[in-house]
Amino acid sequence: TKTGNPLVDSVAEHQAAKPEAYEQYLLVLSKLAPWGFGMVAIGYTNDASSFLLVFGAAAYFFSHKMVRLILLTSPIASVLGGMLCGRVAGTCIEGVCGWSIDVWNDIGLANDDYVSAVEIETKPKAKSKKKQNADAKKTEPTKSSSSPNFITQLIVRSFWFCALYFLYHASQDHIKEFKDRSIQVSAHMSHPSIIIKTQDNQGRMITMDDYREAYWWLRDNTPEDARIMAWWDYGYQITAIANRTTIADGNTWNHEHIALLGRALTSPLKDGHRIARHLADYVLLWTGGGGDDLAKSPHLARIANSVYRHMCPGDPTCSRFSAPGGNPSPMMRESLLFKLHSGGLVPGVEVDKNRFKEVYKSKYGKVRIYRVLSVSKESKEWVKNNRRCDAEGSWYCPGQYPPGLQKVLKDKKDFKQLEDFNAKSEADDDYQRKYFEHLNDPQKAAAARRAQKKGTEAKKMTLSQNEIKQINLKWENNDITSTLFGLVRDNDVDSFKSIVQSTPHYVHMRSKDGRGPMWWAHEHGRKEIVSLLKSAGVSEKLRDKDGITPLELNEDEF
Repeated sequence: TKTGNPLVDSVAEHQAAKPEAYEQYLLVLSKLAPWGFGMVAIGYTNDASSFLLVFGAAAYFFSHKMVRLILLTSPIASVLGGMLCGRVAGTCIEGVCGWSIDVWNDIGLANDDYVSAVEIETKPKAKSKKKQNADAKKTEPTKSSSSPNFITQLIVRSFWFCALYFLYHASQDHIKEFKDRSIQVSAHMSHPSIIIKTQDNQGRMITMDDYREAYWWLRDNTPEDARIMAWWDYGYQITAIANRTTIADGNTWNHEHIALLGRALTSPLKDGHRIARHLADYVLLWTGGGGDDLAKSPHLARIANSVYRHMCPGDPTCSRFSAPGGNPSPMMRESLLFKLHSGGLVPGVEVDKNRFKEVYKSKYGKVRIYRVLSVSKESKEWVKNNRRCDAEGSWYCPGQYPPGLQKVLKDKKDFKQLEDFNAKSEADDDYQRKYFEHLNDPQKAAAARRAQKKGTEAKKMTLSQNEIKQINLKWENNDITSTLFGLVRDNDVDSFKSIVQSTPHYVHMRSKDGRGPMWWAHEHGRKEIVSLLKSAGVSEKLRDKDGITPLELNEDEF
C-alpha cells in the first residue's frame, strides 16, 4: 500500500495483497470461493444470502488493500467454498440415486425457495388427479415402451456417477494438501515468533532461541535504568522480557521520534553516535539475515528523510541508501547500522572502539548488542524529569529531548500526514508528489539522480561552441537519449532542469535520426523545457537527417 507515509509503508503487513498471497493462505479456497460467490449471487439470492455477498465483497476489498486482512477473508472463503462443494456433490448424488426434492427436504438440505416453488407447482396438479388417471387408463404404456426410458435413466445415472467419481479422485490431492498445510501452519503459529525451529547443516532439528536469550542477557547484565536503542519492532519484547526501557515501541505514535531513531541508525557512525549518546546506553540489532535490521534499513532511511530532509536531498525514497544486487551503496556502508551489523564479519568493516563496544553476540548470530561509550551523563540525568505540562495540573505532559540534541533537532521538519485536514502549510505537497513519483517509476527517478550525481562530481562548466559542435556531430541511440526523451514526453521539468544544471552537455546529444531534446520539446509542446534548452545554448536551427529544424515541428505554438 502506498500511503505517502514511509512509516506506514514500511510495515510488511500493510502492503497490498498479491494473488500469490491468497493462494498461500487460502490454498484451494482461493479458487473455489469466487465460484461459490457467483453461485450464491446468481442462483440463491435472498435476504439471508445477501449477508454472504456483502461479507465476501468487503473482505476481498480490504484484504486486497492490506495483506494482513486476508485473515478476514478466510471465514467467508470457507463458507462460499463449502457451499459450492456441497451443491455440486448434492447434484451428483441426486443424479445417481434419482432422489427427489422430498428426500433433500427430509434431511434438511433442500433450498427453501426451491421447495416453495415445488409445492406451488404440485397444487394445481392435485386438482386434476382424476382426469390424469382417466387419461392414463386410455393410454396405458406397453411393456416395450418402458425399455427406452430405463436405458435413458441408466445412461444419465452413469454419467452422474462418473462425474461424482471423477470429482472425488480429483479432490483427493487438494484435500491432502489442505490437511497437511493446516497442520503445518497451526504448528508454526502455535510457537512464539522469537523462537524458531529449524535444521542445522547436518539436518538435525534445533531450536533457535537467540532473541529471547538476548533479552534475558539485557535483564541480567545491564543496570535497571539502562536505556536500549533498537528499532521499534522489538520495543514491546525488550520491555516485557528484558524489563528495560526502550527508545521506541509499537505504541510510539510520534512520527518525528521514530524518524530521529531512524536518523541515528542510518547516519554515518560518528553522527549516529552523537545522537545515541544522548538517548541510550545500549544498541540492540537483529543481525541474522532475512528480515533483519539491515534488510529493513532502506525503510529506516526513508522514514528519517521524511523529517530530516538533508539525509537524501531531492529523493524522498532515499534510494541512495540501498543494496542493489546485494551490494550496499556507499551511504549504507558508512551508516552506523551497517557498521554495527557487519563489523568484524565483512572484510574492511570495523566498529569504532572508542564509541561502541560489543558486549553480546547470540549463539547463532541473530542478535548483537553494543554498549554506547561516552554516554552523556547530563542528558541521562536530564531525562529523568523531562516532562513539561501545557498547564499547571494538566494531564498532558509530553517528554522533552535533552538540550544536547537541540542542534540535531534544528534540522527537523515535522511530517505532514495526508489525512491531517487541519494542516495549514502546503510545503509538503512537493515532497508527497515526488515520493509517489519515485515509488511508481523508480527507473526514471534513478536516471535523473545518476545524471545529477555525475554533474555534481564534475566541475560545473560552460561548454564552448567547439565542444557543442563535436557533441552535435555524434548521432546515436543510448540510455541518455532515451532518458531525455522520456523526461520531455512526461513533461518532467524538475528532473530535466537538474540535468541541465548538472550535466549540460547531455542536452546537446542527438539520437540516430538526428533529433534531440529540442526537437522533442517542440514536438510535444513543452514550453518550459524549450526555455531550459535555450538557456543551455541548444540551437533551434539545426536540422535532423530529414532536414527538419525544431521550429518547423511546432511553428504555430512557438
